[in-house]
Amino acid sequence: MRLLIVLLIITSHSFAQTGYKIEFKIKGWQDTTVYLGHYYGEQTYLKDTARSNVSGAFFFDNKQTLPQGVYFLVLGKAKIFDFVIGANQRFLIEGNSENFIPNATVTGDEDNQLFFENMRFNMDRSKAAEPFAKIMNDSTRSETDRKQAKESLNKITEEVLSYQNNLIDKHPKTLTARLLNATQSIEAPAPPKKADGTIDSSFQLRYYRAHFFDKFNLADDAMIRLPRPIYQEKIKEYLSKLYAPIPDTIMIAIDKMVAVAKKNPETYKYLVWNCIFLYQNPDIMGLDAVYVSLYDKYFASGEMNFWVSDQIKQNLKEYADKLRGSLVGKTGANLIMQDQNLQPRSMYDLKNKYVILWIFDPDCAIAGRNPKTSNLLQCQSHKI
Repeated sequence: MRLLIVLLIITSHSFAQTGYKIEFKIKGWQDTTVYLGHYYGEQTYLKDTARSNVSGAFFFDNKQTLPQGVYFLVLGKAKIFDFVIGANQRFLIEGNSENFIPNATVTGDEDNQLFFENMRFNMDRSKAAEPFAKIMNDSTRSETDRKQAKESLNKITEEVLSYQNNLIDKHPKTLTARLLNATQSIEAPAPPKKADGTIDSSFQLRYYRAHFFDKFNLADDAMIRLPRPIYQEKIKEYLSKLYAPIPDTIMIAIDKMVAVAKKNPETYKYLVWNCIFLYQNPDIMGLDAVYVSLYDKYFASGEMNFWVSDQIKQNLKEYADKLRGSLVGKTGANLIMQDQNLQPRSMYDLKNKYVILWIFDPDCAIAGRNPKTSNLLQCQSHKI
Protein backbone atom coordinates (compact mmCIF):
# COMPACT_ATOMS: atom_id res chain seq x y z
CA MET A 1 0.00 0.00 0.00
CA ARG A 2 2.82 2.39 0.93
CA LEU A 3 4.59 1.57 -2.33
CA LEU A 4 1.42 2.41 -4.28
CA ILE A 5 1.12 5.80 -2.51
CA VAL A 6 4.76 6.61 -3.26
CA LEU A 7 4.28 5.69 -6.92
CA LEU A 8 1.19 7.87 -7.14
CA ILE A 9 3.09 10.84 -5.66
CA ILE A 10 5.99 10.35 -8.07
CA THR A 11 3.58 10.05 -11.01
CA SER A 12 1.69 13.20 -10.04
CA HIS A 13 4.93 15.17 -9.81
CA SER A 14 6.11 13.77 -13.13
CA PHE A 15 3.01 15.11 -14.87
CA ALA A 16 2.89 18.42 -12.97
CA GLN A 17 1.91 21.20 -15.31
CA THR A 18 4.33 24.00 -15.99
CA GLY A 19 4.11 27.17 -18.02
CA TYR A 20 0.77 28.90 -18.49
CA LYS A 21 -2.60 28.43 -20.13
CA ILE A 22 -4.94 31.41 -19.79
CA GLU A 23 -8.36 30.73 -21.32
CA PHE A 24 -11.09 33.22 -22.19
CA LYS A 25 -14.63 33.04 -23.47
CA ILE A 26 -16.04 36.45 -24.34
CA LYS A 27 -19.37 36.76 -26.10
CA GLY A 28 -19.14 39.11 -29.04
CA TRP A 29 -15.52 38.41 -29.94
CA GLN A 30 -16.10 35.99 -32.80
CA ASP A 31 -13.27 35.07 -35.14
CA THR A 32 -10.86 37.87 -34.23
CA THR A 33 -7.22 38.31 -33.22
CA VAL A 34 -6.57 39.08 -29.56
CA TYR A 35 -3.27 40.12 -27.99
CA LEU A 36 -1.97 39.53 -24.47
CA GLY A 37 -0.11 42.55 -23.10
CA HIS A 38 1.52 43.57 -19.84
CA TYR A 39 2.78 46.66 -18.09
CA TYR A 40 6.45 47.33 -17.33
CA GLY A 41 7.13 50.57 -15.52
CA GLU A 42 5.75 53.33 -17.72
CA GLN A 43 5.70 51.13 -20.81
CA THR A 44 3.38 48.42 -22.14
CA TYR A 45 4.40 45.37 -24.16
CA LEU A 46 2.64 42.62 -26.11
CA LYS A 47 3.47 39.11 -24.97
CA ASP A 48 1.29 36.65 -26.90
CA THR A 49 -1.33 36.33 -29.64
CA ALA A 50 -4.49 34.23 -29.94
CA ARG A 51 -7.43 33.82 -32.31
CA SER A 52 -10.96 33.55 -30.97
CA ASN A 53 -13.40 31.07 -32.49
CA VAL A 54 -17.04 31.65 -33.42
CA SER A 55 -18.03 31.29 -29.74
CA GLY A 56 -15.54 33.91 -28.56
CA ALA A 57 -13.27 31.29 -27.00
CA PHE A 58 -9.48 31.57 -27.16
CA PHE A 59 -6.42 30.93 -25.03
CA PHE A 60 -2.76 31.83 -24.56
CA ASP A 61 -0.30 29.11 -23.59
CA ASN A 62 3.41 28.42 -23.38
CA LYS A 63 5.79 26.09 -21.58
CA GLN A 64 7.50 29.08 -19.95
CA THR A 65 5.89 30.61 -16.87
CA LEU A 66 4.88 34.26 -17.20
CA PRO A 67 6.39 36.89 -14.89
CA GLN A 68 3.77 37.91 -12.34
CA GLY A 69 1.98 41.22 -12.73
CA VAL A 70 -1.06 42.93 -14.20
CA TYR A 71 -1.81 41.92 -17.79
CA PHE A 72 -4.44 43.05 -20.26
CA LEU A 73 -6.17 42.08 -23.48
CA VAL A 74 -5.85 44.12 -26.66
CA LEU A 75 -8.41 44.07 -29.46
CA GLY A 76 -7.38 46.00 -32.54
CA LYS A 77 -5.40 48.87 -31.04
CA ALA A 78 -7.48 49.24 -27.89
CA LYS A 79 -6.68 47.91 -24.41
CA ILE A 80 -9.87 46.23 -23.22
CA PHE A 81 -9.47 45.16 -19.57
CA ASP A 82 -6.87 44.22 -16.95
CA PHE A 83 -6.45 41.00 -15.01
CA VAL A 84 -3.70 39.54 -12.84
CA ILE A 85 -1.27 36.71 -13.41
CA GLY A 86 0.09 35.45 -10.12
CA ALA A 87 1.36 32.07 -8.94
CA ASN A 88 -1.50 30.14 -10.59
CA GLN A 89 -1.31 30.52 -14.36
CA ARG A 90 -4.03 28.12 -15.51
CA PHE A 91 -7.56 29.50 -15.34
CA LEU A 92 -10.60 30.60 -17.32
CA ILE A 93 -12.20 34.06 -17.53
CA GLU A 94 -15.63 34.47 -19.10
CA GLY A 95 -17.72 37.53 -19.85
CA ASN A 96 -19.67 39.66 -22.29
CA SER A 97 -17.94 42.17 -24.55
CA GLU A 98 -20.58 44.86 -23.96
CA ASN A 99 -20.38 44.94 -20.15
CA PHE A 100 -17.41 42.83 -19.19
CA ILE A 101 -16.27 43.80 -15.67
CA PRO A 102 -19.67 43.62 -13.90
CA ASN A 103 -20.43 40.20 -15.40
CA ALA A 104 -16.98 38.60 -15.54
CA THR A 105 -16.61 35.17 -13.96
CA VAL A 106 -13.39 33.38 -13.10
CA THR A 107 -12.88 29.63 -12.87
CA GLY A 108 -9.79 28.08 -11.29
CA ASP A 109 -8.08 31.15 -9.87
CA GLU A 110 -8.77 32.85 -6.53
CA ASP A 111 -6.46 35.74 -7.37
CA ASN A 112 -8.52 36.95 -10.33
CA GLN A 113 -11.76 36.34 -8.45
CA LEU A 114 -10.52 38.79 -5.82
CA PHE A 115 -9.23 41.17 -8.50
CA PHE A 116 -12.57 41.46 -10.29
CA GLU A 117 -14.56 41.57 -7.03
CA ASN A 118 -12.40 44.48 -5.91
CA MET A 119 -12.97 46.29 -9.22
CA ARG A 120 -16.73 45.79 -8.95
CA PHE A 121 -16.71 47.00 -5.33
CA ASN A 122 -14.76 50.13 -6.34
CA MET A 123 -17.17 50.78 -9.23
CA ASP A 124 -20.14 50.58 -6.84
CA ARG A 125 -18.48 52.86 -4.27
CA SER A 126 -17.48 55.30 -6.99
CA LYS A 127 -21.05 55.46 -8.21
CA ALA A 128 -22.29 56.03 -4.65
CA ALA A 129 -19.78 58.87 -4.22
CA GLU A 130 -20.81 60.79 -7.36
CA PRO A 131 -23.68 62.84 -5.87
CA PHE A 132 -21.57 63.86 -2.87
CA ALA A 133 -18.64 64.83 -5.11
CA LYS A 134 -20.99 67.06 -7.15
CA ILE A 135 -22.10 68.84 -4.00
CA MET A 136 -18.49 69.35 -2.92
CA ASN A 137 -17.66 70.89 -6.29
CA ASP A 138 -20.75 73.10 -6.38
CA SER A 139 -19.81 76.53 -4.97
CA THR A 140 -23.50 77.52 -4.80
CA ARG A 141 -24.32 74.90 -2.16
CA SER A 142 -24.44 75.86 1.50
CA GLU A 143 -21.56 75.19 3.88
CA THR A 144 -23.79 72.70 5.74
CA ASP A 145 -24.50 70.73 2.56
CA ARG A 146 -20.82 70.64 1.66
CA LYS A 147 -19.86 69.52 5.16
CA GLN A 148 -22.39 66.67 5.09
CA ALA A 149 -21.22 65.66 1.61
CA LYS A 150 -17.62 65.56 2.81
CA GLU A 151 -18.60 63.35 5.75
CA SER A 152 -20.41 60.99 3.39
CA LEU A 153 -17.37 60.82 1.09
CA ASN A 154 -15.13 60.07 4.06
CA LYS A 155 -17.42 57.19 5.05
CA ILE A 156 -17.20 55.73 1.54
CA THR A 157 -13.41 56.05 1.62
CA GLU A 158 -13.37 54.21 4.96
CA GLU A 159 -15.53 51.46 3.46
CA VAL A 160 -13.08 51.02 0.58
CA LEU A 161 -10.07 50.91 2.91
CA SER A 162 -11.84 48.47 5.22
CA TYR A 163 -12.67 46.22 2.26
CA GLN A 164 -9.10 46.32 0.98
CA ASN A 165 -7.57 45.70 4.42
CA ASN A 166 -9.85 42.71 4.91
CA LEU A 167 -8.80 41.30 1.53
CA ILE A 168 -5.11 41.84 2.35
CA ASP A 169 -5.44 40.17 5.77
CA LYS A 170 -7.27 37.11 4.42
CA HIS A 171 -5.30 36.60 1.19
CA PRO A 172 -1.85 38.17 1.78
CA LYS A 173 0.04 36.07 -0.77
CA THR A 174 -2.20 36.86 -3.73
CA LEU A 175 -1.03 39.42 -6.26
CA THR A 176 -4.28 41.34 -5.76
CA ALA A 177 -3.49 41.79 -2.06
CA ARG A 178 0.12 42.72 -2.77
CA LEU A 179 -0.77 45.44 -5.28
CA LEU A 180 -3.48 46.86 -2.99
CA ASN A 181 -1.03 46.88 -0.10
CA ALA A 182 1.57 48.66 -2.23
CA THR A 183 -0.77 51.61 -2.83
CA GLN A 184 -1.55 52.21 0.82
CA SER A 185 0.21 55.02 2.67
CA ILE A 186 2.28 54.75 5.83
CA GLU A 187 0.81 56.64 8.78
CA ALA A 188 3.40 58.00 11.20
CA PRO A 189 2.28 58.19 14.85
CA ALA A 190 2.25 61.44 16.78
CA PRO A 191 5.74 62.56 17.82
CA PRO A 192 6.73 61.83 21.41
CA LYS A 193 8.20 64.30 23.86
CA LYS A 194 11.92 64.35 24.56
CA ALA A 195 13.43 64.22 28.05
CA ASP A 196 13.35 68.00 28.30
CA GLY A 197 9.61 68.06 27.54
CA THR A 198 9.87 69.40 23.98
CA ILE A 199 8.34 67.64 20.98
CA ASP A 200 10.71 65.45 18.97
CA SER A 201 10.24 67.35 15.69
CA SER A 202 12.23 64.88 13.57
CA PHE A 203 10.49 61.76 14.87
CA GLN A 204 7.87 61.48 12.14
CA LEU A 205 10.44 61.90 9.36
CA ARG A 206 12.64 59.20 10.88
CA TYR A 207 9.65 56.91 11.36
CA TYR A 208 8.35 57.46 7.82
CA ARG A 209 11.81 56.85 6.37
CA ALA A 210 12.30 53.65 8.40
CA HIS A 211 8.86 52.24 7.51
CA PHE A 212 8.54 53.61 3.97
CA PHE A 213 8.77 50.17 2.36
CA ASP A 214 6.79 48.22 4.97
CA LYS A 215 3.95 47.66 2.49
CA PHE A 216 6.05 47.60 -0.66
CA ASN A 217 8.49 44.78 -1.37
CA LEU A 218 11.39 46.08 -3.46
CA ALA A 219 12.30 42.49 -4.37
CA ASP A 220 8.86 41.67 -5.83
CA ASP A 221 9.20 42.12 -9.59
CA ALA A 222 5.40 41.96 -9.98
CA MET A 223 5.42 45.52 -8.61
CA ILE A 224 7.14 46.60 -11.84
CA ARG A 225 4.22 45.29 -13.93
CA LEU A 226 1.38 47.42 -12.62
CA PRO A 227 -0.88 49.88 -14.50
CA ARG A 228 0.63 52.72 -12.47
CA PRO A 229 4.46 52.93 -12.27
CA ILE A 230 4.41 52.62 -8.48
CA TYR A 231 7.95 51.22 -8.29
CA GLN A 232 9.40 54.31 -9.96
CA GLU A 233 7.23 56.61 -7.86
CA LYS A 234 8.41 54.96 -4.65
CA ILE A 235 12.08 55.32 -5.59
CA LYS A 236 11.67 58.98 -6.49
CA GLU A 237 9.68 59.90 -3.37
CA TYR A 238 12.08 58.04 -1.07
CA LEU A 239 15.15 59.78 -2.48
CA SER A 240 13.78 63.26 -3.18
CA LYS A 241 11.57 63.82 -0.13
CA LEU A 242 13.13 61.85 2.71
CA TYR A 243 16.83 62.65 2.31
CA ALA A 244 18.87 65.83 1.97
CA PRO A 245 20.07 66.44 -1.61
CA ILE A 246 23.69 65.56 -0.83
CA PRO A 247 25.41 62.97 -3.09
CA ASP A 248 26.89 60.85 -0.28
CA THR A 249 23.57 60.84 1.58
CA ILE A 250 21.64 59.86 -1.55
CA MET A 251 24.07 57.01 -2.26
CA ILE A 252 23.57 55.64 1.25
CA ALA A 253 19.79 55.67 0.67
CA ILE A 254 20.17 53.95 -2.71
CA ASP A 255 22.42 51.27 -1.24
CA LYS A 256 19.74 50.53 1.38
CA MET A 257 17.18 49.92 -1.37
CA VAL A 258 19.63 47.87 -3.41
CA ALA A 259 20.29 45.57 -0.45
CA VAL A 260 16.63 44.47 -0.66
CA ALA A 261 16.11 44.61 -4.43
CA LYS A 262 19.27 42.56 -5.07
CA LYS A 263 17.46 39.43 -3.86
CA ASN A 264 15.74 39.39 -7.27
CA PRO A 265 17.83 40.01 -10.44
CA GLU A 266 14.86 41.68 -12.17
CA THR A 267 14.23 44.22 -9.41
CA TYR A 268 17.98 44.68 -8.90
CA LYS A 269 18.58 45.85 -12.46
CA TYR A 270 15.31 47.82 -12.55
CA LEU A 271 16.07 49.77 -9.39
CA VAL A 272 19.68 50.58 -10.30
CA TRP A 273 18.70 51.60 -13.84
CA ASN A 274 15.94 53.90 -12.58
CA CYS A 275 18.31 55.50 -10.09
CA ILE A 276 20.98 56.21 -12.69
CA PHE A 277 18.32 57.60 -15.02
CA LEU A 278 16.95 59.78 -12.21
CA TYR A 279 20.34 61.43 -11.65
CA GLN A 280 21.44 61.64 -15.26
CA ASN A 281 20.12 65.21 -15.48
CA PRO A 282 19.20 66.14 -11.90
CA ASP A 283 17.22 69.26 -11.07
CA ILE A 284 19.54 70.13 -8.19
CA MET A 285 23.11 71.20 -8.94
CA GLY A 286 25.72 68.78 -7.64
CA LEU A 287 23.59 65.64 -7.72
CA ASP A 288 25.18 64.56 -11.00
CA ALA A 289 27.84 63.12 -8.66
CA VAL A 290 25.27 60.44 -7.81
CA TYR A 291 25.23 59.37 -11.46
CA VAL A 292 29.03 59.01 -11.46
CA SER A 293 28.98 57.02 -8.19
CA LEU A 294 26.24 54.73 -9.52
CA TYR A 295 28.19 54.07 -12.71
CA ASP A 296 31.39 53.29 -10.81
CA LYS A 297 29.73 51.04 -8.24
CA TYR A 298 27.24 49.12 -10.35
CA PHE A 299 28.40 49.29 -13.97
CA ALA A 300 32.18 49.81 -14.07
CA SER A 301 32.51 47.14 -11.37
CA GLY A 302 30.71 44.57 -13.53
CA GLU A 303 27.74 44.22 -11.15
CA MET A 304 25.26 44.87 -13.96
CA ASN A 305 27.01 42.70 -16.54
CA PHE A 306 24.30 40.04 -16.17
CA TRP A 307 21.96 42.15 -18.26
CA VAL A 308 23.52 45.37 -19.62
CA SER A 309 24.95 45.38 -23.15
CA ASP A 310 28.49 46.51 -23.97
CA GLN A 311 27.13 49.45 -25.97
CA ILE A 312 24.93 50.73 -23.14
CA LYS A 313 27.80 50.30 -20.70
CA GLN A 314 30.09 52.29 -23.00
CA ASN A 315 27.51 55.07 -23.31
CA LEU A 316 27.17 55.25 -19.53
CA LYS A 317 30.96 55.37 -19.16
CA GLU A 318 31.36 58.21 -21.64
CA TYR A 319 28.75 60.31 -19.88
CA ALA A 320 30.17 59.55 -16.41
CA ASP A 321 33.67 60.49 -17.54
CA LYS A 322 32.29 63.69 -19.07
CA LEU A 323 30.74 64.64 -15.72
CA ARG A 324 33.81 63.87 -13.61
CA GLY A 325 35.65 66.99 -14.70
CA SER A 326 32.91 69.34 -13.54
CA LEU A 327 31.59 67.86 -10.30
CA VAL A 328 30.88 70.34 -7.51
CA GLY A 329 33.72 70.42 -4.99
CA LYS A 330 36.24 68.85 -7.34
CA THR A 331 39.11 70.70 -8.96
CA GLY A 332 38.15 71.65 -12.48
CA ALA A 333 40.29 70.79 -15.47
CA ASN A 334 42.88 73.36 -16.47
CA LEU A 335 41.95 75.53 -19.44
CA ILE A 336 44.32 77.25 -21.87
CA MET A 337 42.68 80.36 -23.30
CA GLN A 338 43.63 83.55 -25.09
CA ASP A 339 43.86 86.71 -23.05
CA GLN A 340 42.90 90.18 -24.27
CA ASN A 341 46.18 90.32 -26.16
CA LEU A 342 45.38 87.02 -27.87
CA GLN A 343 48.17 85.27 -25.96
CA PRO A 344 47.62 81.76 -24.54
CA ARG A 345 47.16 81.78 -20.76
CA SER A 346 46.73 78.88 -18.35
CA MET A 347 43.83 79.29 -16.00
CA TYR A 348 45.83 77.92 -13.07
CA ASP A 349 48.68 80.33 -13.75
CA LEU A 350 46.40 83.14 -12.61
CA LYS A 351 47.46 83.81 -9.01
CA ASN A 352 44.56 86.03 -8.06
CA LYS A 353 42.67 85.21 -4.87
CA TYR A 354 39.49 84.59 -6.85
CA VAL A 355 38.98 83.63 -10.48
CA ILE A 356 35.48 83.68 -11.94
CA LEU A 357 35.05 81.64 -15.08
CA TRP A 358 31.87 82.03 -17.11
CA ILE A 359 31.12 79.15 -19.47
CA PHE A 360 28.38 79.52 -22.06
CA ASP A 361 26.66 77.04 -24.30
CA PRO A 362 28.00 77.85 -27.80
CA ASP A 363 24.55 77.12 -29.20
CA CYS A 364 22.81 79.52 -26.82
CA ALA A 365 20.54 81.89 -28.75
CA ILE A 366 21.48 84.90 -26.61
CA ALA A 367 25.26 84.32 -26.44
CA GLY A 368 27.19 87.37 -27.57
CA ARG A 369 24.39 89.84 -27.02
CA ASN A 370 24.69 92.97 -24.96
CA PRO A 371 24.99 91.76 -21.31
CA LYS A 372 22.97 94.79 -20.18
CA THR A 373 19.95 93.58 -22.11
CA SER A 374 20.43 89.79 -22.01
CA ASN A 375 19.66 87.32 -19.27
CA LEU A 376 23.13 85.77 -18.95
CA LEU A 377 21.96 83.20 -16.42
CA GLN A 378 19.82 81.51 -19.07
CA CYS A 379 22.97 80.30 -20.81
CA GLN A 380 25.23 79.85 -17.83
CA SER A 381 26.27 76.24 -17.29
CA HIS A 382 29.10 76.46 -14.73
CA LYS A 383 30.83 78.86 -12.42
CA ILE A 384 34.20 77.86 -11.02
